Amino acid sequence: MLVVFSKSPVHSVLYLILTFFAIAGHYVLLNAQFLAVVHIIVYAGAIMVLFLYVIMMLNLNHEDEPHKSNLLKFAATISAGLLMLVLVASLKGTEQLVGPATATQVGDVRTLGRVLFNEFLLPFEISSILLLAAMVGAVMLGKPEKNQSAK
Repeated sequence: MLVVFSKSPVHSVLYLILTFFAIAGHYVLLNAQFLAVVHIIVYAGAIMVLFLYVIMMLNLNHEDEPHKSNLLKFAATISAGLLMLVLVASLKGTEQLVGPATATQVGDVRTLGRVLFNEFLLPFEISSILLLAAMVGAVMLGKPEKNQSAK
């Protein structure tokens, strides 16, 4: 709620980072530690830094923002309420799936490592070589060119 109703875009992004940490806490409670760490690194780390950078580069001011009419705000509220009604109605008839928590180790790091390095070793190594090539290409593109006229 703080992300949506915050007046400042920077505060909204900071509240979104807090929400991502809460989601990572839920992953830890579900015994998916690897997913929690990756979630923090990817979303709270990389993507939120990108969002903050874009917000700072846009230089959003209150006087530059177009003001919405009350009719448009009312229509948005009605649409959001109808969407929530449809979601609640679709989930009302579902059953909760309950199973043994220790029967499958879905989010366990040890199980993920075994599967990754046994069944998917070739795709894992190919993706690492691809990422290495992309990193070398980014360094080469960002490198300043030498002056050829200084002969």
